[in-house]
Amino acid sequence: MTQSDYETIYATSERLVRETTTETKRFLLESIDWNNRLIGILGSRGTGKTTLILQHIKESFADNPYAAMYVSLDNLWFEAHSLKDLVEFHYNNGGTHVFLDEVHYNKDWQQVVKNIYDEFRTLKIVYTGSSLLKIDKAGADLSRRQITYTLPGLSFREFLNFEGIVTDIKAVTLQELISKHEKLSEELCRKTKILRAFNTYLQSGYYPFYRESTGSYSIKLSQITNQILETDYPAVEKINYSTVRKIKKMLYILAQSCPQTPNMSELFAQLETDRNLGMKMLYLLDRANLLNLLSSEKSNLKNMSKPDKIYCDNTNLMFSLTSRPETGTIRETFFLNQLKSAGHKVTYPQRGDFLVDDSFLFEIGGKNKTFNQIKDIPNSFLAIDDTETGRKNRIPLWMFGLLY
Repeated sequence: MTQSDYETIYATSERLVRETTTETKRFLLESIDWNNRLIGILGSRGTGKTTLILQHIKESFADNPYAAMYVSLDNLWFEAHSLKDLVEFHYNNGGTHVFLDEVHYNKDWQQVVKNIYDEFRTLKIVYTGSSLLKIDKAGADLSRRQITYTLPGLSFREFLNFEGIVTDIKAVTLQELISKHEKLSEELCRKTKILRAFNTYLQSGYYPFYRESTGSYSIKLSQITNQILETDYPAVEKINYSTVRKIKKMLYILAQSCPQTPNMSELFAQLETDRNLGMKMLYLLDRANLLNLLSSEKSNLKNMSKPDKIYCDNTNLMFSLTSRPETGTIRETFFLNQLKSAGHKVTYPQRGDFLVDDSFLFEIGGKNKTFNQIKDIPNSFLAIDDTETGRKNRIPLWMFGLLY
């Protein structure tokens, strides 16, 4: 290859970095330890992984722009060129960092990344990939070499910042929220009409691209969902078009019945598939961050047992996939999404709606909700919608969007 072949990639990298703004940033940008030699950033399509790494390049390599190279592996350039050759050229010409976006588009990505890591000993590598990716410990075994991060969609706290409504809110821990929610809510509610912003967020504030999709957000979200299933899924797993159609149909059917888990045998018969493939498709929708499967401790997710409840991953997806989502389901979907996105373990309890970290029991409801269902249970709380402030163990639902 000639130098002009590589200059195309460099020109694209420089243009994308130059055009990237740094006015609003995702929480993960400052949480990543960029000193690691191999970093993986996983997440669903549309959560802002590309923008995050471009912002890091813009801020960290302003004095030496040629040290860092950004490249997306879905670029048609790679149909006729080698990633390893490109990295070698970059390295031999003084490059110190390479940022590989959409790494799952290379079918041998684990082996290729391992080879680059092993052969270019001082090069630092950052890659992004679909949440569908599984690090194969039996293959190249990147797990010993890398540190990985997951980027979920926007929290309600980040949405307030992106909108410029309240820009000085710091994320709180669950313990801080439980113990200090009265003071925190009073401070925030003095600054804005919090419930109005919350209702907007529930419908169209989870994916950062909402800012570019005024009037067409739902259409863009549907397109993203299709891309995940039609493009990302086949790039990660060996499947045929018939299976893609079945999994799309499964998503639509389950979205209409959330949070109830339907008769799985009837569902699989409707999809014309067997239990093994049906359960694999179900758990893939969970991995793809399109569904959120809730199970009790007795249910074993690794063995793909039937979940106790099935939710859409987030409330924006609910509004995209269903015409009239139920208020109660919206509330529960928001709570489950924000707690899991913040890294908490959430399981289905015998009483109440959600058990968090095996320690805290939560019941979700409107402002007239009582403790009748979970009375006398230690560490039990109500997450209450339609209220700005709470009292004691009654915590406003919107506040669970402040956890990351």
